[in-house]
Amino acid sequence: MSDRSHGKNGGRRSVWRRAPAPPQPSAAEPPGSAAEAAEPASTVRAALYRDGVRVASPATLAETYRALREQPAGMAWIGVTRPTGDELQSLAAEFGLHPLAVEDAMEAHQRPKLERYGDTLFVVLRAARYLDAPEEVDFGELHVFVGPDFVITVRHGAAPDLSAVRHRMEESPDLLGLGPEAVLYAILDAVVDDYAPVVAGVQNDVDEIETEVFRGDPEVSRRIYELSRETVEFQRATRPLVGMLHGLMAGFAKYETDEELQRYLRDVADHVTHISERVDGFRQALTEILTVNATLVTQQQNAEMRALAEAGFEQNEEIKKISSWAAILFAPTLVGTIYGMNFENMPELGWGFGYPFAIVLMAVVCTSLYVIFKKRDWL
Repeated sequence: MSDRSHGKNGGRRSVWRRAPAPPQPSAAEPPGSAAEAAEPASTVRAALYRDGVRVASPATLAETYRALREQPAGMAWIGVTRPTGDELQSLAAEFGLHPLAVEDAMEAHQRPKLERYGDTLFVVLRAARYLDAPEEVDFGELHVFVGPDFVITVRHGAAPDLSAVRHRMEESPDLLGLGPEAVLYAILDAVVDDYAPVVAGVQNDVDEIETEVFRGDPEVSRRIYELSRETVEFQRATRPLVGMLHGLMAGFAKYETDEELQRYLRDVADHVTHISERVDGFRQALTEILTVNATLVTQQQNAEMRALAEAGFEQNEEIKKISSWAAILFAPTLVGTIYGMNFENMPELGWGFGYPFAIVLMAVVCTSLYVIFKKRDWL
């Protein structure tokens, strides 16, 4: 079996040779088939393996139980999507699943975790995929029961594509022959591999947001908030995996895990750590971008307020000038209006100096007002 190798941008190529496109699923399609992702109702897919080779594809849970009893050295891989309570209770009764784990698998919305109930391992994983059209991250939830001779996957959501996991495993019967722990490794590896496109998509979104921030896009704040929420959700999906995988590695000696499988699990743990660090970096970057955006918005608002203040000041200056000239022109108008009333009993009408007096009075008043407004910088 060839060693795992690293691709560009921290991506990985799996140990398995890429299988051709899967055939159309039948009623007896093994766990995690393409039909499983397409059907909205509860679906069950089962397969029985012996020495890494599929020997049966039971159509129902009852047939699976019977086939497993007839194959003492066999391993059952049962995949259910959006299961009913009766289906989970049937699985619990047949394989002795702990009620708390069954309850978690039924209710979903669990955080990633790893728990051991006797000889059964219960694993909760949060799968993710990046949707290009809406530029958002879609999260799914996967529950895995791993026992001495069985693997049960309970999937809530479209991700991950377990049909691809099954095909790759069947391409490597030596690895599949290592038993249920090898299937768990394959599922973990697929979930972690699916994180790589999400990391690339989020990185691209962060770069676009940085450009929009300095371009002054008014919608960027909303986009930062939405991407921050997705990043927090992504962080909740990846960070617990680090501790989970280290917990698995701590039990290598106790449970006599195959050395080759140990290497693969360590490799997955390394990549989970790398992805978790990248996601932490995204969250910090978005926090800094949000701070920069708030600063730029504040600066823009200050500039607008300063421009409005300057415009208001200039308007006030114009109003002062207009008011000053209106007051100056009002004085002679007032005097002229009084003297123009032409009443017979006005003493000034018969006064010889009445006209010069009125002119001088207008000039004195206008001059006084002009001097007063000039000193107050109104003119």
